Amino acid sequence: MAFYSDLLGLKLGYLESVRRVAFYWVGGHNLSMLGLWEKPAGETTSSHIAFEVSSTEMELAIQHLRDHGLKIYNFLNDGTERPMVHSWMPAVSIYFPDPDGHELELIAPLPDQPRPELGVVSWEKWKEIK
Repeated sequence: MAFYSDLLGLKLGYLESVRRVAFYWVGGHNLSMLGLWEKPAGETTSSHIAFEVSSTEMELAIQHLRDHGLKIYNFLNDGTERPMVHSWMPAVSIYFPDPDGHELELIAPLPDQPRPELGVVSWEKWKEIK
């Protein structure tokens, strides 16, 4: 819970201690919700969750993750921390794990026209060719 509230800044909507579940607002009150259930020891699940940020917030968000010691990686998992653009949308994104091993993504929609033929390219390359 500390990861989602303290590090990611999500607001706790409701905590139900009997069921061991916490609900967080994503994007503001009553917009979207993330539910976290505590699992018994040894029982795991893996999820992918994407959180929208603006393209102007992306660099600050990446630095925030670095400042908190999180391992960030891109869609290509090429060993770099370079944000990548999914050109079919288009949107720029970066990935990082939560403490339970779920894959989290920060994604920023871009105002440009989709270019699906380009596949996934670095944000730097996208800026050059758009």
